Amino acid sequence: MPVEPPTPKELARIAAEYGFDLTDEQIAQYALLAGPTLQAFARLDELPLPTLPVKYPRTPGYRPPPEENPHGGWAWRCSIKGAAEGPLAGQRVGIKDNVCVAGVPMLNGSPIMEGYVPREDATVVTRLLDAGAEIVGKTAVPAFCFDGGGLTGYPEPQPTNPYDRAYLCGASSNGSAVVVVTGEADLALGGDQGGSIRLPSSWSGCCGIKATHGLVPYTGIFPIERTLDHVGPMARTVADCALMLQVIAGPDGLDPRQIDVRTETYSAALDRTNERGLEGMRIGVLREGFGIPGVSEPDVDEAVRSAADTLAGGGADVEEVSVPMHADGLAIWNGVAVEGATDLMVRGNAFGTNWSGHYSLDLVDFYSRARRTRGRDYSPTVKITVLLGAYLAERYGHHYYAKAQNLGRELRARYAEALERVDVLLMPTTAMKALAWPAERDLPNTLASALGNLHNTAPFDVTGNPALSMPCALSQGRPVGLMLVGRHWEESAVLRVGHAYEQLRGPLPKPPLPTDGRDLTEKDKAVRV
Repeated sequence: MPVEPPTPKELARIAAEYGFDLTDEQIAQYALLAGPTLQAFARLDELPLPTLPVKYPRTPGYRPPPEENPHGGWAWRCSIKGAAEGPLAGQRVGIKDNVCVAGVPMLNGSPIMEGYVPREDATVVTRLLDAGAEIVGKTAVPAFCFDGGGLTGYPEPQPTNPYDRAYLCGASSNGSAVVVVTGEADLALGGDQGGSIRLPSSWSGCCGIKATHGLVPYTGIFPIERTLDHVGPMARTVADCALMLQVIAGPDGLDPRQIDVRTETYSAALDRTNERGLEGMRIGVLREGFGIPGVSEPDVDEAVRSAADTLAGGGADVEEVSVPMHADGLAIWNGVAVEGATDLMVRGNAFGTNWSGHYSLDLVDFYSRARRTRGRDYSPTVKITVLLGAYLAERYGHHYYAKAQNLGRELRARYAEALERVDVLLMPTTAMKALAWPAERDLPNTLASALGNLHNTAPFDVTGNPALSMPCALSQGRPVGLMLVGRHWEESAVLRVGHAYEQLRGPLPKPPLPTDGRDLTEKDKAVRV
């Protein structure tokens, strides 16, 4: 598509927007100069486009009918088989539907993306297939993954909680949690910018780890805000999370989020747990993660404190620690997320500028056109973010974004001080159990359900610390999530404590089987959490 020189009228509009105060004569002169300046872009059109590899054959698949999607966890079903051998051979994996899988439609939870089919595989997809996994579908997400409750997605039906369909699953990786907990997949990819791996793990009853920021490459994935973007494993056990993380972690040379990445053999940490239990492990119960005014549910706090007692009984040294700034973590996250998401996810056409790495050009091209013609189809959560993000940028000139990023560095330092005394921090993942589906999906109810559960998760997206959520109890028939947070690049410590707790805790009650007549395989039934 050759670049067309701007008309004087177009230049006048842009000049007015930036306050250049140009005369008509000056506008005409700039218009004459624009043509020769833009001639070099014709050569860019001629050069071949570098793309990510697509190594394994596949067919497009299909949108599953209700009888194949009883809890609404799937946006799309397919079968893409990877290498014949590898650490994930025989494992069925669901891919969150903001991750590019070549030849398979990607909606990212919005009608705005209807018709988009990626031409390349995200780095994590290639790594999973290289490890022998079979990709069995794309998991449902709320609109543009900007929803902490998981109720704004497209198309219907929305995912429903595996333990009780009257309740939400939690956050944007809700479909991934559903297919793991129900046994429709063995593993799944989730994404986490405000807690969206850990929130659905907490509310739906599975394990999920948001690794250190940059440990897992985000290349080929629809972003929200580069300093908050994380992608990682969701599974039924900590051991499965560790194995999946081992496969997808490490630099790919294409993602600017990856700086001085350090990897480990994470499964080996679990072997040490089996040999030594919790010997020498120090666990800090984070005071500010409990009793959050107007938010925390007493039974959730009680269940998580009971889990801390279980770890102490298993040989860990457990003590209470305090990070007063944790209470400000959500405010700091808001300062980053509102303006940052507006600039990158919307105005930046999902990729923005000023960074070196791989741009998924077909996604940029499709989305830049679609969002301008279908802006009315953005969800309420995205609309309120853009309205406020644009207002803050125009009125205050990114002052609050800049201050929040600086405060985020301070918050990271405060956690680091606490983690000098202990190996991991412990707290509830979410201060409450899964919320009920609102009776009316009007604007106030939608926003309250979507943005009201980030208090303990969002701060660690700002600081980039590794954080694991796992179920520790059921209360009133719904899962309660325990979160363990570690030092940067020390995922092994977090996984070791989580694995040990899993052994001490024993099995939890399984979610009920579907009552809609769907036949489950014996494997489906056996793997229910």
